[in-house]
Amino acid sequence: MEYFAIIIGAIFVNNIVLAQFLGVCPFLGVSSKVSTSVGMTGAVIFVMTIATIVTYLINTYVLVPYQLDYLKTISYILVIAALVQMVEIILKKVSPSLYQALGVFLPLITTNCAVLGVALLVIQKQMNLMQSTVFAVATGIGFGLALIIFAGIREHLDLMNIPKGMKGVPAALVTAGILALAFMGFTGIV
Repeated sequence: MEYFAIIIGAIFVNNIVLAQFLGVCPFLGVSSKVSTSVGMTGAVIFVMTIATIVTYLINTYVLVPYQLDYLKTISYILVIAALVQMVEIILKKVSPSLYQALGVFLPLITTNCAVLGVALLVIQKQMNLMQSTVFAVATGIGFGLALIIFAGIREHLDLMNIPKGMKGVPAALVTAGILALAFMGFTGIV
């Protein structure tokens, strides 16, 4: 039941983008097409999960025992940067079209505050390794769910006849606000 609460809470109730406002840059930047959003979701879930596991282990077995807690943020950023480089190399070999579609946003996962935020949240919430891993995967799924829904809405908005002043970013921001309000309906489930 505990893991179920973590999963539902991370995906719906405390969605990393819509409730905690972390990872808004890729949320707005990559959400113009559903296909790109799906690729970004996979990359974020992978990086977020591996980064959380590695940073948890570094914190538990290196930083805390040697009283180096003050190096937490910098060491986490280095781990995330290395993982993003690895994902970038793999995507370039495996799926060049997705690599091209993600463009500049793939290296931006390095500075995606959602990835760093999850790594820091699991330590702050004093989760164990299994809980941290489940939380990271669920948070990545929640990020992806919000991103893909938002991309679908934006694709539909491109086909609509909306006023000139609302096209592009204004419509996207209003839509993101409405989507955040929709996700607030899940508050109180867990």
